[in-house]
Amino acid sequence: MTKDHGPTIKKDDTYQALRDEGASKEKAARIANAQANPSQHPGRKGGKSAPYEDWTRDELYDRARELEIEGRSDMTKDELISALRSR
Repeated sequence: MTKDHGPTIKKDDTYQALRDEGASKEKAARIANAQANPSQHPGRKGGKSAPYEDWTRDELYDRARELEIEGRSDMTKDELISALRSR
């Protein structure tokens, strides 16, 4: 039987499987809750945005600031891409 992770997690089995695979608590909760919402489709390809490699360092920095990624001001373009992808 799947552990109950509380009222903020909508699909406990998905959450636990993602945590077992190494996903952060935040990421696992986002995905599990999106799967529980019939209007969201987390398995489908996302928006029409260009890949991070095509973004400028300033654009990557601005996105990292929006997501409150710490240490972003000292990061290179490749480090920003890695931090954004792991977020």
